[in-house]
Amino acid sequence: MKTRIERDSMGEMTVPAHVLYGASTQRAVLNFPVSGRPVPAEVILAFALLKRACAESNLELKKLNQRQSRLITRACDEIIAGLCDKKSRLGTSAVEAMEHFPIDIFQTGSGTSTNMNVNEVISNLVCVAAGKKIGAKEPIHPNDHVNMGQSSNDTFPTAMQIAACLEIKNSLIPAMKNLARSLKSKARQWDKIVKIGRTHLMDATPIRLGQEFSGFAAQAEYAVKRAERAMKRMAENLPLGGTAVGTGINTHKRFGRLVAQKLSKATGVKFQEAANHYEAQATRDCVVAASGELKTIAVSMSKIANDIRWLGSGPRCGLFELSLPATQPGSSIMPGKVNPVICEAVMMVACQVIGNDQAITLGGAGGIGSLLQLNVAMPMMADCLITNITILANSANMFVDKLVKDLKVNRKIATGMVEQSLMMCTSLAPEIGYDNAAKVAKGAFASGQTVREYVLEHGLVDEARLDELLDARSMTDPSS
Repeated sequence: MKTRIERDSMGEMTVPAHVLYGASTQRAVLNFPVSGRPVPAEVILAFALLKRACAESNLELKKLNQRQSRLITRACDEIIAGLCDKKSRLGTSAVEAMEHFPIDIFQTGSGTSTNMNVNEVISNLVCVAAGKKIGAKEPIHPNDHVNMGQSSNDTFPTAMQIAACLEIKNSLIPAMKNLARSLKSKARQWDKIVKIGRTHLMDATPIRLGQEFSGFAAQAEYAVKRAERAMKRMAENLPLGGTAVGTGINTHKRFGRLVAQKLSKATGVKFQEAANHYEAQATRDCVVAASGELKTIAVSMSKIANDIRWLGSGPRCGLFELSLPATQPGSSIMPGKVNPVICEAVMMVACQVIGNDQAITLGGAGGIGSLLQLNVAMPMMADCLITNITILANSANMFVDKLVKDLKVNRKIATGMVEQSLMMCTSLAPEIGYDNAAKVAKGAFASGQTVREYVLEHGLVDEARLDELLDARSMTDPSS
């Protein structure tokens, strides 16, 4: 492999000849051979958007001249194009583009290595465009120009928040709305089907299948609101402008506000400079809060998937009120077996999201990540956060496409269990008393009769009145 020699403040480094990063990045590559997983592409994309907005703001503040600002913004556009699978000098695909951003997630806790990685790539893209040698650091220097008015301590937390907000806006919220629509459609379609409800996995009073699915739909609708809250909490608290420790040393007092405005215009997300830079940089509380919302979404999705899995159990020795779409063979030894694999995948996603939320929580806690004026667990937190948003969105869309759309109700089974339920005696309690109704349930169970048969045999209620009391449909809407 051909190499070149790059230099930084610590001396010379041997760097692969074809890559666009420099000495600082190469040091980090060698220092952190941990997971083999680079910082997510979404964070790098957010960095490119951020550096672009910074260059535009520095032009407005007369810190950069027009040529310098234009060269930086064009280089940022090259990165954005490459990461969006468009042809650029970084390659013809996002996979090729990410070769230039190789630093492991588990690196310096402030994300300094990644910030410098982006600075170096932007500088070298300008070198290439200007016909200069890679690493020349002219006409654009990675620190003096690309990083002007910034510190890794305020750019990395800002980039991770931008990345998360964009993923929530563009992926998670649409996915949750899609899930809510699909579940509401089933709720309307099945609203007249009366089945038995269950609590503690035991027979309870009747419920309409549509009512049951309206509960699932409401969970998905609340998920949309939770995602919106998560996005708002991060968008309104951008640390940029605080530089090293929140004081804003080496930057203009209007810089953070200007950058937020330009990011808002570029992305459609209402970004705002943090009200208190000391809080915004010393903590990752806004990220911890957002992660908590995502965890709740995961819990909701797991509940929906697990309930549907139970209702589809069988086909002959389970509930089998629902027929789940057959997506693949379920066993290598049992012919004809089909498993609720889509439900299982969603439930595993929930487990991962909950685990990642715990990592984010620990990363944000004092003594681990947050310490004095800086959090030092940010790359790990960023990776967990972006992963959670991605897998929640993808699993929600999968759940709709592979399961909910083609879910069928086994009407005969679902409705046929109602008359057999001993909990039908619940509606008798106001008429004959709780203790007598309990005797009916126990007697009917012992004799193998339905509640109706037992009551008529023992003459406890006349038949016309019993028909009123045991009307299963009316039990699902007792206020009507």
